[in-house]
Amino acid sequence: MVKASAGGGGKGIRIAWNDDETKVNYRLCKAEAKNFFSDDRLLIEKYIVDPRHIEFQILGDKFGNYVYLPERECSVQRRNQKVIEEAPSKAMDQATRDRMGRQATMMAAACKYYTTGTCEFMLDQKKDFYFLEMNTRLQVGKIIRTLCE
Repeated sequence: MVKASAGGGGKGIRIAWNDDETKVNYRLCKAEAKNFFSDDRLLIEKYIVDPRHIEFQILGDKFGNYVYLPERECSVQRRNQKVIEEAPSKAMDQATRDRMGRQATMMAAACKYYTTGTCEFMLDQKKDFYFLEMNTRLQVGKIIRTLCE
């Protein structure tokens, strides 16, 4: 995937399945990034087919104590913007939840971040997950708890 480094809202993102598409999409993304963000720098990222967007709230203190709260799934999106947040995620099992939550708190501890924050991940169909970003604030949104299985 070719992506504008200053991008947001789905602008400046193109999927490339081969070398020819990479070359074409590189030029298109560069022009789009310059137009929308006045910054034509690009990133190359792994493209995940049918990902799940999972977020964890983390809390840390100055004494090195870190915890994570149960995850939210933010996969229902329109133009790469979250529409619905659901907790807990139906895609998660306890082992994946524990691994992902530990990873979120380890990242915060590694940079000595304390207070509240949000760690975002992409989860693939094999339950492998990839760090997306960390927001150094508590993200609030409408959380819907699903009552049906």
